[in-house]
Amino acid sequence: MVGQKALTQALLNAVAHARFGQAYIFAGPRGTGKTSLARILAAAVNCSSPKGGEPCGKCPSCQAVLRGNFIDLIEIDAASYRGIDNIRELTEKIHLAPTTGKYKVYIIDEAHMLTREAFNALLKTLEEPPSHVLFILATTEPYKLPQTILSRCQRFDFRKLTVPEIIKRLEIIVKNEKARVDKSALELIALNADGSIRDAEGLLNQALTFSGISGKEKEISAEEIKNLLGLVEIRLVSQLVDYLVEKKAGGAIRFLNEIIDKGTDIDEFTKALIDYLRQALVLKMTEIGESENSLVSGLTKEEFQKLSEQAKKFNSDELRHLLDLLIDAENKMRYASIQQLPLELVIAEFCGVA
Repeated sequence: MVGQKALTQALLNAVAHARFGQAYIFAGPRGTGKTSLARILAAAVNCSSPKGGEPCGKCPSCQAVLRGNFIDLIEIDAASYRGIDNIRELTEKIHLAPTTGKYKVYIIDEAHMLTREAFNALLKTLEEPPSHVLFILATTEPYKLPQTILSRCQRFDFRKLTVPEIIKRLEIIVKNEKARVDKSALELIALNADGSIRDAEGLLNQALTFSGISGKEKEISAEEIKNLLGLVEIRLVSQLVDYLVEKKAGGAIRFLNEIIDKGTDIDEFTKALIDYLRQALVLKMTEIGESENSLVSGLTKEEFQKLSEQAKKFNSDELRHLLDLLIDAENKMRYASIQQLPLELVIAEFCGVA
């Protein structure tokens, strides 16, 4: 497991002392390891020789879970298996003893998708579950679960992963694949995964496939990741901000139209500009050290230094006003006949062009 240290330790202790519950709720953002940890827990409670609560990974039960064919692990997608008849079918088989393992483990993914009637049918089983059954309800929206269900389960809340945690995991994958990926490229992937290790692994896999590399051929660069993800170059955003700092409306508008003519996506550029100026405002309100720049802001050392210099030339009121104008312009661009016009008007107003 990547991250989630507190809850994994709690589960390790529970398994090690054979004091685990019979019903759990794993709640949290998508791609943070809920289903993965549920499978690990299923392996641990069925392992013939667990070590400190961890599955050995070698016994028949562990191997079957790893292969995805452990007969006493039943995974249900509540998005498609959500009705009362589905749950009744499940509960009718619950009293049957495990086939090969010690426990039958039911993982209900996206549990909040179950119907009210299905929840009521499940509730009866959760109130008096057979001793050989373990339920794990995974959900991204725990507030949609009935209170009667919540009160009968132990709840574990998963958090989004930090950029360093994601990078650490990606480095392991790169090493196992015997590939070569620049550290700044891994940072870009981690930053664009929005705290989801699954999304980060998917993006890395895309990059490896897209680049067609293996072993010693060539290194994947940050530039290739930017192209793959369709990211706007920070250099271009920074250049436009230079014009705004100096209140040079004409230069800013010419520059904007030049990069659009060269193929820059105006929507993505506007989003990147808003994010860049948001970070400038954060710098004005907090004191982020230079050593934190690559992980806090997602910028290289040089980009962070440039942003810091630009932030000093704005005052906080100017930045707030500019961000308000840009957010408004971003909405108007969807309906504008000339898409960059709302952005040009922002430049004119901010620079004081009458």
